[in-house]
Amino acid sequence: MEALTSIRLDKWLWAARFFKTRKLAAEAIAGGKVHLNNQRAKPGKEIGVGVRLEIMKDQYRWDIVVKNLNNQRRPAPEASLLYEETEESKSRRQALIIQQKEEQSLLPHYDRPHKPNKKERRLIHKFKEG
Repeated sequence: MEALTSIRLDKWLWAARFFKTRKLAAEAIAGGKVHLNNQRAKPGKEIGVGVRLEIMKDQYRWDIVVKNLNNQRRPAPEASLLYEETEESKSRRQALIIQQKEEQSLLPHYDRPHKPNKKERRLIHKFKEG
């Protein structure tokens, strides 16, 4: 099997598990959520090893350098070998995750109301009817 020298950007993002489908990857690229060497790109843009990507998904942002190319989607541990994330990017994402967990812990926790059982439904109907 011959080694890949270039691959479509949307296919690489899918194979590296940044997006669940190639369609979602293509939509993110077209929407300006992925920058290739600090410039917007198109989904069909051919990329190679050493390319710098900036990926924005939800509130997270990755700054990565492409290390390997693969046109098949592999398990997550193998997919993480396709790129190298900068230390600044890792620390920024970790800080955001910690901040979100702290904010979540400050919110009051309410138990979800249960679905009424047969007896409770009868009482509700009786109450509504008068």
